Amino acid sequence: MNIDPAALEWREAYKLLIGSIVPRPIAFVSTVDGHGRCNLAPFSFFTGICAEPMMVCFAPMIRGTDGAKKDTLANIEATQQFVINIVGEKLAEQMNDCAIEYPPDVDEFEQVGLTKRKSECVDPPSVLECDVHLECTLHQIISFGEQPGAGSLVIGQVVCVHVNDALYENGKINTAKLQPIGRLAGQAFTRAVADTFELERKK
Repeated sequence: MNIDPAALEWREAYKLLIGSIVPRPIAFVSTVDGHGRCNLAPFSFFTGICAEPMMVCFAPMIRGTDGAKKDTLANIEATQQFVINIVGEKLAEQMNDCAIEYPPDVDEFEQVGLTKRKSECVDPPSVLECDVHLECTLHQIISFGEQPGAGSLVIGQVVCVHVNDALYENGKINTAKLQPIGRLAGQAFTRAVADTFELERKK
Protein backbone atom coordinates (compact mmCIF):
# COMPACT_ATOMS: atom_id res chain seq x y z
CA MET A 1 0.00 0.00 0.00
CA ASN A 2 1.29 3.45 -0.94
CA ILE A 3 -0.18 6.51 0.75
CA ASP A 4 0.13 10.10 -0.45
CA PRO A 5 0.39 12.27 2.69
CA ALA A 6 -0.77 15.32 0.74
CA ALA A 7 -4.10 13.58 0.08
CA LEU A 8 -4.79 12.96 3.78
CA GLU A 9 -6.55 15.12 6.34
CA TRP A 10 -3.90 16.18 8.84
CA ARG A 11 -5.21 13.99 11.66
CA GLU A 12 -4.86 10.90 9.45
CA ALA A 13 -1.33 11.90 8.46
CA TYR A 14 -0.53 12.41 12.15
CA LYS A 15 -1.69 8.88 12.94
CA LEU A 16 0.71 7.51 10.32
CA LEU A 17 3.59 9.47 11.84
CA ILE A 18 3.03 8.41 15.43
CA GLY A 19 2.37 4.83 14.41
CA SER A 20 5.58 4.63 12.39
CA ILE A 21 8.09 6.55 14.50
CA VAL A 22 8.14 4.44 17.66
CA PRO A 23 9.14 4.43 20.41
CA ARG A 24 9.56 8.19 20.83
CA PRO A 25 11.40 9.71 23.80
CA ILE A 26 9.55 12.41 25.71
CA ALA A 27 10.80 15.96 26.20
CA PHE A 28 9.10 17.28 29.33
CA VAL A 29 9.68 20.98 28.62
CA SER A 30 9.58 23.68 31.28
CA THR A 31 9.41 27.33 30.27
CA VAL A 32 8.42 30.71 31.65
CA ASP A 33 6.51 33.46 29.89
CA GLY A 34 7.36 37.15 29.78
CA HIS A 35 5.70 37.62 33.18
CA GLY A 36 7.68 34.80 34.83
CA ARG A 37 4.74 32.37 34.91
CA CYS A 38 5.78 28.73 34.55
CA ASN A 39 4.60 26.21 32.00
CA LEU A 40 5.32 22.49 31.78
CA ALA A 41 4.34 20.27 28.84
CA PRO A 42 5.40 16.97 27.21
CA PHE A 43 6.45 16.55 23.56
CA SER A 44 7.30 13.25 21.91
CA PHE A 45 8.76 14.64 18.67
CA PHE A 46 12.16 15.01 20.37
CA THR A 47 15.76 14.01 19.75
CA GLY A 48 19.41 14.98 20.05
CA ILE A 49 21.25 16.60 17.16
CA CYS A 50 24.97 16.68 17.96
CA ALA A 51 27.49 16.77 20.81
CA GLU A 52 29.85 19.60 19.85
CA PRO A 53 28.11 21.89 20.41
CA MET A 54 25.55 19.91 22.38
CA MET A 55 22.28 20.51 20.54
CA VAL A 56 18.79 19.06 20.94
CA CYS A 57 15.45 19.67 19.25
CA PHE A 58 11.77 19.07 19.73
CA ALA A 59 8.75 19.87 17.61
CA PRO A 60 5.58 21.41 19.08
CA MET A 61 2.62 21.18 16.73
CA ILE A 62 -0.07 23.81 16.34
CA ARG A 63 -2.94 23.02 18.71
CA GLY A 64 -5.59 20.96 16.98
CA THR A 65 -8.42 22.39 19.05
CA ASP A 66 -8.11 26.04 18.06
CA GLY A 67 -5.15 26.36 15.68
CA ALA A 68 -3.14 28.39 18.21
CA LYS A 69 0.52 28.12 19.17
CA LYS A 70 1.22 26.02 22.21
CA ASP A 71 2.21 27.99 25.30
CA THR A 72 5.63 26.33 25.30
CA LEU A 73 6.48 27.71 21.87
CA ALA A 74 5.19 31.20 22.69
CA ASN A 75 7.24 31.23 25.89
CA ILE A 76 10.44 30.16 24.13
CA GLU A 77 9.93 32.83 21.50
CA ALA A 78 9.59 35.39 24.28
CA THR A 79 12.44 34.29 26.57
CA GLN A 80 14.82 32.23 24.37
CA GLN A 81 15.24 29.60 27.11
CA PHE A 82 13.81 26.23 28.16
CA VAL A 83 14.61 23.06 30.09
CA ILE A 84 14.06 19.53 28.82
CA ASN A 85 13.35 17.25 31.77
CA ILE A 86 13.71 13.51 31.08
CA VAL A 87 10.66 11.52 32.19
CA GLY A 88 11.07 8.38 34.26
CA GLU A 89 8.23 5.91 34.74
CA LYS A 90 7.55 7.22 38.25
CA LEU A 91 6.30 10.50 36.72
CA ALA A 92 4.25 9.03 33.88
CA GLU A 93 0.83 10.09 35.15
CA GLN A 94 1.87 13.60 36.14
CA MET A 95 3.60 14.07 32.79
CA ASN A 96 0.46 12.92 31.01
CA ASP A 97 -1.68 15.33 33.05
CA CYS A 98 0.51 18.20 31.84
CA ALA A 99 -0.63 17.48 28.27
CA ILE A 100 -4.01 19.01 29.16
CA GLU A 101 -4.52 22.34 27.36
CA TYR A 102 -4.55 24.62 30.39
CA PRO A 103 -4.86 28.39 29.92
CA PRO A 104 -1.51 30.24 29.68
CA ASP A 105 -1.78 31.60 33.24
CA VAL A 106 -2.07 28.13 34.80
CA ASP A 107 1.11 26.72 36.36
CA GLU A 108 1.27 23.00 35.50
CA PHE A 109 3.84 22.39 38.24
CA GLU A 110 1.19 23.36 40.77
CA GLN A 111 -1.65 21.60 38.96
CA VAL A 112 0.02 18.17 39.00
CA GLY A 113 2.06 18.48 42.22
CA LEU A 114 5.61 18.67 40.86
CA THR A 115 8.42 20.64 42.48
CA LYS A 116 10.35 23.48 40.86
CA ARG A 117 14.13 23.22 41.01
CA LYS A 118 16.12 26.38 40.35
CA SER A 119 18.14 25.93 37.18
CA GLU A 120 21.85 26.69 37.04
CA CYS A 121 22.10 28.66 33.78
CA VAL A 122 18.58 29.55 32.59
CA ASP A 123 15.51 31.16 34.11
CA PRO A 124 12.91 28.37 33.67
CA PRO A 125 12.95 25.94 36.60
CA SER A 126 13.50 22.24 36.09
CA VAL A 127 11.39 19.43 37.54
CA LEU A 128 13.00 18.32 40.80
CA GLU A 129 11.44 14.86 40.55
CA CYS A 130 13.12 14.20 37.16
CA ASP A 131 16.62 12.73 37.28
CA VAL A 132 18.07 14.44 34.19
CA HIS A 133 17.66 18.07 33.09
CA LEU A 134 18.97 19.68 29.91
CA GLU A 135 19.06 23.44 30.33
CA CYS A 136 18.86 25.08 26.91
CA THR A 137 19.14 28.43 25.19
CA LEU A 138 17.32 28.86 21.92
CA HIS A 139 19.40 28.45 18.77
CA GLN A 140 16.68 28.55 16.13
CA ILE A 141 12.98 28.01 15.50
CA ILE A 142 11.92 26.78 12.08
CA SER A 143 8.20 27.15 11.36
CA PHE A 144 6.31 24.90 8.96
CA GLY A 145 3.03 26.79 8.80
CA GLU A 146 0.26 28.11 11.02
CA GLN A 147 -2.58 25.78 10.01
CA PRO A 148 -3.82 22.90 12.21
CA GLY A 149 -1.43 19.98 11.81
CA ALA A 150 1.54 22.25 11.18
CA GLY A 151 4.29 22.87 13.69
CA SER A 152 7.73 24.18 14.46
CA LEU A 153 11.17 22.72 15.07
CA VAL A 154 12.76 24.20 18.19
CA ILE A 155 16.54 23.81 18.25
CA GLY A 156 18.32 24.48 21.51
CA GLN A 157 21.90 24.50 22.70
CA VAL A 158 22.39 22.65 25.97
CA VAL A 159 24.27 24.95 28.33
CA CYS A 160 24.01 22.80 31.45
CA VAL A 161 23.24 19.14 32.13
CA HIS A 162 22.09 18.18 35.60
CA VAL A 163 22.06 14.49 36.52
CA ASN A 164 20.96 12.91 39.79
CA ASP A 165 24.13 11.65 41.47
CA ALA A 166 22.55 8.22 41.99
CA LEU A 167 22.36 7.69 38.21
CA TYR A 168 25.75 9.06 37.16
CA GLU A 169 28.36 6.30 36.93
CA ASN A 170 31.77 6.60 35.27
CA GLY A 171 30.72 9.47 33.06
CA LYS A 172 27.51 7.76 31.94
CA ILE A 173 23.86 7.74 32.93
CA ASN A 174 22.58 4.41 34.23
CA THR A 175 19.54 3.86 32.01
CA ALA A 176 18.14 1.10 34.18
CA LYS A 177 17.97 3.49 37.13
CA LEU A 178 16.57 6.31 34.98
CA GLN A 179 13.67 4.08 33.85
CA PRO A 180 12.73 6.28 30.88
CA ILE A 181 9.43 5.84 29.09
CA GLY A 182 8.49 6.50 25.47
CA ARG A 183 5.41 7.15 23.38
CA LEU A 184 3.84 4.71 20.97
CA ALA A 185 0.72 5.24 18.86
CA GLY A 186 -2.57 6.41 20.33
CA GLN A 187 -2.62 6.34 24.13
CA ALA A 188 0.15 3.73 24.45
CA PHE A 189 3.49 4.18 26.21
CA THR A 190 6.46 1.84 26.58
CA ARG A 191 9.12 1.15 29.19
CA ALA A 192 12.49 1.72 27.54
CA VAL A 193 14.43 -0.82 29.62
CA ALA A 194 11.81 -3.53 30.06
CA ASP A 195 13.21 -5.84 27.38
CA THR A 196 16.55 -4.72 25.98
CA PHE A 197 19.31 -6.43 24.02
CA GLU A 198 22.80 -5.44 22.87
CA LEU A 199 24.49 -5.60 19.47
CA GLU A 200 28.18 -4.83 19.11
CA ARG A 201 28.83 -2.46 16.23
CA LYS A 202 31.11 -4.08 13.68
CA LYS A 203 34.34 -2.34 12.65
